[in-house]
Amino acid sequence: MVEFIPFFMFGAVCLVLLLGYPVAYSLAGTALLFAGGGIVTDTFDLTFLHALPSRMYGILTNQTLIAVPLFVLMGTLLEKSKVAENLLNSMALLFGRLRGGLGISVTLVGMLLAASTGIVGATVVTMGLLSLPTMLKRGYSPSLATGSICATGTLGQIIPPSIALVLLGDVLSSAYQQAQLNMGLFSPKTVSVGDLFVGALIPGLLLVLCYVIYISLVAWLRPASAPAPDTTNPETQAGKSVSFLGSLVPPLLLILAVLGSILAGIATPTEAAGVGAMGALLLALSQRQLNREKLREVVISSTQITCMVFLILIGAALFSLVFRGFGGDELVHGVFKDMPGGVWGATLIVMLVIFLLGFILDFIEITFVVVPIVAPVLLTLGLDPVWLGIMIAINLQTSFLTPPFGFSLFYLRGVAPASVKTTDIYKGVAPFILIQLAMLVALALWPALITWLPGMMSG
Repeated sequence: MVEFIPFFMFGAVCLVLLLGYPVAYSLAGTALLFAGGGIVTDTFDLTFLHALPSRMYGILTNQTLIAVPLFVLMGTLLEKSKVAENLLNSMALLFGRLRGGLGISVTLVGMLLAASTGIVGATVVTMGLLSLPTMLKRGYSPSLATGSICATGTLGQIIPPSIALVLLGDVLSSAYQQAQLNMGLFSPKTVSVGDLFVGALIPGLLLVLCYVIYISLVAWLRPASAPAPDTTNPETQAGKSVSFLGSLVPPLLLILAVLGSILAGIATPTEAAGVGAMGALLLALSQRQLNREKLREVVISSTQITCMVFLILIGAALFSLVFRGFGGDELVHGVFKDMPGGVWGATLIVMLVIFLLGFILDFIEITFVVVPIVAPVLLTLGLDPVWLGIMIAINLQTSFLTPPFGFSLFYLRGVAPASVKTTDIYKGVAPFILIQLAMLVALALWPALITWLPGMMSG
């Protein structure tokens, strides 16, 4: 019975989270309660807690994690500067003559917004407020409109610079080093956030392409769901081009400055995040959308999100130390090692568990609670860390869309008009869920879609 304490511990923290307690306190409190009980019953190795001060200091001085508040600041600034609104208006003009053109515009703008902010909730809410009323007014079916907005919003999970990939990169780097030490390699290599950014480019762009193809097919097969717009607008093509370029160029330059500096090896992700934050500030100033009050809101919001992330990090560090003190890592390794199907069977089970946990936990909790437990085992079995990180990110992206608990559905439901039924949202996301599941299968069958570009860049 004692050997199953780690499983009881994991179940207890999920139960506490479901009761609505804050994540950081749930992780730390559950760990301390189990550690106290283990000390009393002499079933817990107290020496594991001796590493807590150095672990906490390592979190607060981690160079990679400095990118988190900078990317959060960048996304919050762009959210306040009406970048998405201007882009959407210009894209709608550009694709205005196409049947389904507004849906395609929403997808492309959502992709650019995801690449600019990296925050799923901000993208879904922004696109829901800006584009959903327009799509409904132009005759789009509620299911297609809501489904495309929800799916596009979750692109912030996978398209770099994604905060999810920054956090996954830090966790997977530690897990990869631990896995190599388990295999007897005492000069372990690391996996960087930049590797995950590069590895996510092809899958992210393929998802966008699949979304656009699906919306085009719906518009062609069911014209009533995505009607063609009124083409009697007298605005000239030259005016459209000027408006389009004026709205598209600034955010594109910002994205290129952030991702281009990482891909070219000029800057680390943390340094590129600083460039992005400064660029977003200049963009907001140039749009004349930033005053003292808005700047105050931006700073407060960014500070709150950053504090939340780092508190969860500290709570997760304590949880993982206590989990290992009860022998949880050896227990998980033994379960996966004896699982039918070998490494692929273990990977399938882990992906299924992460998918289900995505209904009730945010990506931050899953990244810092589940991934440190399962990743060292899977990496010891021979999986590529970049491939595993991207698969986890897309898996979580899919769970955020899946009814009835998908986070993106809740975000959109909160800003959607009362005339849009919840069933419309559920029905609308179903095809996009199938697209993302098909993408997961494709990436499992052809891992080079993820690993080829990082290998070429490092080579």
